[in-house]
Amino acid sequence: MDEKTICRNIKKLRKQNHLTLEKLASLTGLTKGYLSKVERSQKAPPYSTLNKIAGALGLDVTNIFEQNIEPLNDIRISVQKNNARKIIKATSQLSGYDYEVLGANKPGKNMEPFIIYSPWEITKMYSHEGEEFIYVMEGSLEFLYGEDTYILEQGDNIYFDSCVPHSGKSLGDKKARLLVVIYFYKRNRQ
Repeated sequence: MDEKTICRNIKKLRKQNHLTLEKLASLTGLTKGYLSKVERSQKAPPYSTLNKIAGALGLDVTNIFEQNIEPLNDIRISVQKNNARKIIKATSQLSGYDYEVLGANKPGKNMEPFIIYSPWEITKMYSHEGEEFIYVMEGSLEFLYGEDTYILEQGDNIYFDSCVPHSGKSLGDKKARLLVVIYFYKRNRQ
């Protein structure tokens, strides 16, 4: 999935929700001009901004990554077969992380599950509302949380408040494969 498709999806989802740029700006706390640039692919937003936009649209951030946007149905269960999972390759807003989206078709989620392949260098620290859980499925991870550093090996896990700046990088010659679940205290629903 390329950045232009993500930006185009934001515009399409905004219009499906019958929102003006001005209304979306007021729901997200972002400026109308910034959102316009995002929709025209002039400004690739970071993950935290994508999450804020998705929340204001009453959607999950994974909906923005869909190849073919269709109106969402209110369903209570989502089954995703192994061969249907999508890998979103690293882009500038994902700072070197490859994401495998899990539970993609469940609207109204309070948590976002992913399998993430961690890069070998830290280019950005993240901070967002909610809590986060990371389980190391393969490899080793150096995890930075505020001023602290943790080394996590296969089978280790960490659960933390995600408002504290955090990031991680793979150690060794193989990228760390991580199960990550982000939980949101609240969603910015209309």
